Amino acid sequence: MTEQTLPADDFAATGFVLAGGQSSRMGRDKALSLFRGRPLIEHALSTLRAAGLPASIAGAGPAAVSALAACARIVEDPEPGLGPLAGICAALAASSARFAVFLPVDLPLLPPALIASLVHHARISGRAVTISSLNGFIQTFPVVLDRSVLPALQIQLRSGPRGCFSAFQASAEGSGRRIAAIPVELLVQCGQVAHPFDLPPARWFFNVNTPRDLGRAQAFFSPAIA
Repeated sequence: MTEQTLPADDFAATGFVLAGGQSSRMGRDKALSLFRGRPLIEHALSTLRAAGLPASIAGAGPAAVSALAACARIVEDPEPGLGPLAGICAALAASSARFAVFLPVDLPLLPPALIASLVHHARISGRAVTISSLNGFIQTFPVVLDRSVLPALQIQLRSGPRGCFSAFQASAEGSGRRIAAIPVELLVQCGQVAHPFDLPPARWFFNVNTPRDLGRAQAFFSPAIA
């Protein structure tokens, strides 16, 4: 299926920030931890919006809802404690768009252009799952999911604890469509993706899980960058 043959409604895409983690290593709510003067949740929402997507928050438990409600629409996790896959399923169930992008709150260095490129590829390829790779290693997030995989993901959720990537893989295979893993290096070489602050791709997927990580991520920026 090509972009020219897809009905207009099939282009619809929306974005969700996954913010339902326990933040045990951070020692406080990770989503509200400050990075470059703003909470991580605001960085993630801004990244999705800069990629041209409406942005919501997925997977937030009851305790975090009041603190995050001012940032964006929230899709609450109906079963807190089951991990990010539960938040993903809840968000897909609440969305009417064909495609949904999921971005964890702890990846503040990702450029919006990468997300926009993954969405574009998902639209023209019709793949059930679209992700990226770096130096040959698959990056589980950000991920673009075709909403049609929701029933399969719900089965994976009910089958017991498992990683998101294995659930994505099983769901894609169940639909008869392979996962699309787009090499970041190829996107950069083709000029499709660039970082607004010229950070190299090796730093884009840096996870901010601890206070020390916050300091390391901040150090990636030169003092000249406001």
